[in-house]
Amino acid sequence: IKQPSIYKPALFLFLWQSTPTSDGAFLFFMTEDLKFGPEFLGRVRFVTAVASLFGVWLYNQYLKTRPIKDILFWSSIISTPLGLLNLLLISHVNRDLGIPDTWFVFGDDVVLSILGEIAFLPTLVLAARLCPPGVEAVLFATLMSINNGAGTLGTEFGALLTKWLGVTESNFDNLALLSIICNLSSLYPLLFIGFLDEVGSVSEQDIENEEAATVIDTTTT
Repeated sequence: IKQPSIYKPALFLFLWQSTPTSDGAFLFFMTEDLKFGPEFLGRVRFVTAVASLFGVWLYNQYLKTRPIKDILFWSSIISTPLGLLNLLLISHVNRDLGIPDTWFVFGDDVVLSILGEIAFLPTLVLAARLCPPGVEAVLFATLMSINNGAGTLGTEFGALLTKWLGVTESNFDNLALLSIICNLSSLYPLLFIGFLDEVGSVSEQDIENEEAATVIDTTTT
């Protein structure tokens, strides 16, 4: 893991996952301000799960041949303005536009779930590619632990920001600012996208073709 070809991509994955999130505060907003009940939130969760499966299909059909680095870069670029759309919901501007709160939440969550899955799958491919022969299981488990730990850290950062901005279950005055900070902060890992130059410049399809060629060479020799 001391090799630059391993720790640089691992560091990028850590930065990628450790950005703060406003999910906790936004859940309070949906339940306390918008008055969404458990039944509706369960439907949203089901629909987003189906949307994630569509994201997997979309990736396998059209994006497997694209370089991993490009997918991560453009998924971040596209997700940021889409994530800021919840400002319309927070300010209730969607109602002025004639879009009910429920339909707005469904549409926003579906699109973001698809993009999230498209961005997540390349990270798994990248983590698998980093593992040298002989230590695949240990290193992959380590990378996934780093990934999960970074996600937890991002949640904690989001909680600290929520407290610092005074957002509570009954005060959403700064929720819009919290959402803006969290969404824009997701772009800063792109400053380190160069860490993936060595391993992320190929696609999953290229990796599969390379492995297949290696197997053929092994069997013929």
